[in-house]
Amino acid sequence: MSHGKKDMPILEHIRELRNVIIVSIIAFVIACVVSFILSKQIIQIFTRPFARIDSLTEKTLVVSSIAEGFIAQLKITVIGGFILSIPVHIFGIVRFIFPGLSVREKRIVMSFLVFSLILVIAGVWMVYFKLIPLAIDFLTNPLFVPVTVGFLLNYETNIFYLLTFMLWAVLALQIPLIMEILLAMNILKRRYVWKATRFIIVGCFILAAIVTPPDIASQIGVAIPLICFHFLALIIAKIFKFGEG
Repeated sequence: MSHGKKDMPILEHIRELRNVIIVSIIAFVIACVVSFILSKQIIQIFTRPFARIDSLTEKTLVVSSIAEGFIAQLKITVIGGFILSIPVHIFGIVRFIFPGLSVREKRIVMSFLVFSLILVIAGVWMVYFKLIPLAIDFLTNPLFVPVTVGFLLNYETNIFYLLTFMLWAVLALQIPLIMEILLAMNILKRRYVWKATRFIIVGCFILAAIVTPPDIASQIGVAIPLICFHFLALIIAKIFKFGEG
């Protein structure tokens, strides 16, 4: 073939996809080992927010079975391994699709990968330092739990709850960025996205309700940034003339 990887036969594409999957699996396993080694520090980080509950029994979480500690450790290892290996997965996907992209599209993808990393860091900060304390304060306030009632919180359930809350909230914040990439590549048309904005706003609140604890404060805390990023993506698309036609 004279046109490089873009014209490779289907079997060659399958081999490249296989290599990407193998590298991702190896990276995930290595990241899980690292996550397991750091699990003590991770557990300390995610038990700290519960110290703000004044009536929590002995300021600690409890286990209800002898296997619970092992199961919690396994979940922390897997979720931590996935989060740590995300850059390798993204790099593999980009490397696989790059041969089929134009120079302009490659620049767009690489630029937005940088913004994706910034959004991940910002999302982790927002969830851990703002939304989790807000959710805990809201759900444990005297309106719902009388001051005469103490808390005896399950270790596995609550640690896993906070981990998954952070993971899904961070992933949700990537949606406007994906929309921007699709607009930049002219796969989505800006006028159709504008017309669908009211439905997207409703979708943001539904998504926030799915990925956050069952309280209005944290749901709004995720939905509002999503909506703001949606309009920001449209403004950027307008400025750079993405998704026209």
